[in-house]
Amino acid sequence: MKAVVTVMPKPAILDPAGVAAGRAMEHLGLKKVRSVRIGKSIEIEVDGADEKQLHEICHDLLSNPVVEDYTLRILS
Repeated sequence: MKAVVTVMPKPAILDPAGVAAGRAMEHLGLKKVRSVRIGKSIEIEVDGADEKQLHEICHDLLSNPVVEDYTLRILS
C-alpha cells in the first residue's frame, strides 16, 4: 500500500515558521500575504497494512494530535 500523509498545525495553534515565511514573502515584494502555514508531507509504502493501521500510525507516530491535524491519502 502506498499513501501520503500531510501533517499541519491545528488552525488555533500559532505557526512561527509560517509567520516568518509570510514576513519573508512580504519582504520579497508580495503584497497582502494573508496566511502561511508550514507542515510536512510523508510518503509511506508498506505491505500488509490496512487503512485503519495507517490511521493509527498517523495518529500515534507521525503527528502530535494535541497540536497537529493529519490527512491520509491512499495512493494504491
